[in-house]
Order: sequence, then structure tokens, then C-alpha cells
Amino acid sequence: MGEKSVVVNLFGLNFNLTNCLGGTLVAVCTFILLYWLGHRATIKPSKKQNFIEYFIDFTNNIVKDNVEDKDAQKHLSLYAFTLFMFIFFMNQLGLFFEFSINDHILVKSPTANPMITMTMALMTLLLSYNYGVAKYGLKGYLGSYAKPVGFMLPINLIEEFTNFLTLSLRLYGNIYAGEVLLTLIGDRFAKSAGWITTIASIPLTLVWQGFSVFIGSIQAYVFVTLSMVYIGKKVTKE
Repeated sequence: MGEKSVVVNLFGLNFNLTNCLGGTLVAVCTFILLYWLGHRATIKPSKKQNFIEYFIDFTNNIVKDNVEDKDAQKHLSLYAFTLFMFIFFMNQLGLFFEFSINDHILVKSPTANPMITMTMALMTLLLSYNYGVAKYGLKGYLGSYAKPVGFMLPINLIEEFTNFLTLSLRLYGNIYAGEVLLTLIGDRFAKSAGWITTIASIPLTLVWQGFSVFIGSIQAYVFVTLSMVYIGKKVTKE
């Protein structure tokens, strides 16, 4: 809500410091958490190990349900797990920790920025192209765009672009909207009528934060599921 990202110029290139700090913070925290949960794996799992294994099984099932190719499943399992955990924590960051100086924000949910979600969507689509070419060869893969009939070529090409937009903007829109509403409750509503609205804003904030955690979890699941659907289509002949 009016806050600007911090952008620095280095060697003639502009770097969004807000995105870099948020993404790095999430990556470090995610690594520390997962290392703590699983670094002492045993045959008889502990509660910590059961917790991480649950999420591994959860993402493995997403892969198996949407990708029929057995070889692709083996390679995608770790990618799906990493993607889910990373997006999940990126979605939650701005709900509980947001840091700004004057009108410049330093830390917020990275997925509240469309450039981050578009980058992740592009990464998934490029990976799907790689699997398609590896499975059928370059000629066979490119030929699939003109199937089942030749006039489907432009429609299939447009579909690739719309897949990219829907995958990225769905995630961005949901997380951005959640943070905007939290800002409205905390800055506008809480200060609108003195102590009465300040007190009233506390339960509203807690309720919305809880709901946003749920939304962030669902969006991580949706992103990973659609990613596996797109990759699965590339390695499966219809």
C-alpha cells in the first residue's frame, strides 16, 4: 500500500533488494528447519522425522497422481518437495514478519511480487520443455504442437502462454491481496477511530492471518500440482 521496494544498481544492473532479502531469508530458514527435522534419520523414525516424511510422501503423491512416466517421477520428487516447502514459507513470511524503513520495504512475502512468481512459473515451464524433448526428441516434441490436427498449432502455442500467466498470477494475486488486507486492517481501520478500532483490529488481524496461512498453504499445493500437470502432459502422449 504505497510502499516501495529497495532497488540497488550493481555493475549497471538493477537488483530488487527486497526480493533478494526475502528469498534469501526464506531459503535459509527452510534449510535450517529441514536440516533440524531430518539430519539424524533412523530406521525407526522419530517424531521430527515422521513430520518431514509426511510432507515428502505428500509431494510424492502429487507427482504420482499427475505424472505417469516412471522415470520422470523419480527426478521430479525432490523438485516437487523443494518447490512446495519454498513457496509455502515464502507465502507466510509477510504475514508474520515485515520490515520497512520510511516508505521503502525491505522484507515481505516474495510471492507478493509478480516477478518472483513469474520466475518460478517460467522455471517450471522450461523444465517441462526439457522433459518433453528428452522423452520424444526435439522433432517429436515440436511436432506435438500441431497435433491432433495442424490448425491446433496456434491454439497450443497460446495455451503455453496462458499456462505461464495463470500459474504465476494466481499465486501472486492471492498472496498480494492477503497482505493488502492486513495493511488495511492494521494501518487504516485500526487508526480510524482511536482505541475502539485499535482493539477491534486485533481479533480481525488474527482471524485474517489464520485464514491467510490456509490460503498460502493451498496456493503452494495448487502451484506444485499444476506444475506437475504441465510436466506430465509433456511426457505423456494423448
